Amino acid sequence: MFNLAPVPVPDLSGKVILVTGAGRGIGHALTELLVERGATVYAGHVDGDVAPSGAHGIGLDVTDQTQVDAAMLRIGEEAGRLDALVNNAGVISPIGPLRELDTDALRPAFEVNVLGVHRMTVAALPLLEKAKGVVVNAGTGAASTPMEGWTAYCSSKAGARMLSLMTAMELKETGVQVFFIGIPPTDTAMQGAIRAAGLNPISKIPQGDLVHPMVPASVMAWLCGPEARELDEVLLDVRDAFFKGMMALD
Repeated sequence: MFNLAPVPVPDLSGKVILVTGAGRGIGHALTELLVERGATVYAGHVDGDVAPSGAHGIGLDVTDQTQVDAAMLRIGEEAGRLDALVNNAGVISPIGPLRELDTDALRPAFEVNVLGVHRMTVAALPLLEKAKGVVVNAGTGAASTPMEGWTAYCSSKAGARMLSLMTAMELKETGVQVFFIGIPPTDTAMQGAIRAAGLNPISKIPQGDLVHPMVPASVMAWLCGPEARELDEVLLDVRDAFFKGMMALD
């Protein structure tokens, strides 16, 4: 349906990269790929998830300042640098008609998708500025396109989109680069929840037509590499012609 394939990822030996939400889905695939390409990877995960082999697993709830500070302290002491922060952790719940949602039920989505990105980025800045590194924020077309039943997700991801633009603007003089990468419907547990809710066209996409997690993972990994330093844009999408040109499509 989407006709997408993984992009080639350069050698990342010597790079130190932190991935949040690395215990499942795209984050898990991304961590495996980064390790395969030679990076030293810190895989942030929450209770119940397991970090991929080869990565440095680290308990990391992006809504918990204590855990975030501890993660940065550990990376600083063990690696002495941080070349890339991938803010991949995200939540879509609750899914449902806006009028049926309790206002406070929206809070977790904003805590993770917006405040968590800000918390992680600010905490990582001393190490990122030293390395003139990169922040890669996992995005979605839902950040700019309203989808029925996704009040929490669309609104919070729209906040993350603007936060990415603000971060890029304010960090421009530091040498830290920022990307917000749109991710198409991908075969993950989150997509399973979307299908179960059945509230908009995305929920009707057959599982077999969904994008393999390695496709967005490869693009995010590429953005952590040296070639991405030539890009000027903040807002990108896996489906952009630029990335399609790198894919070996049938």
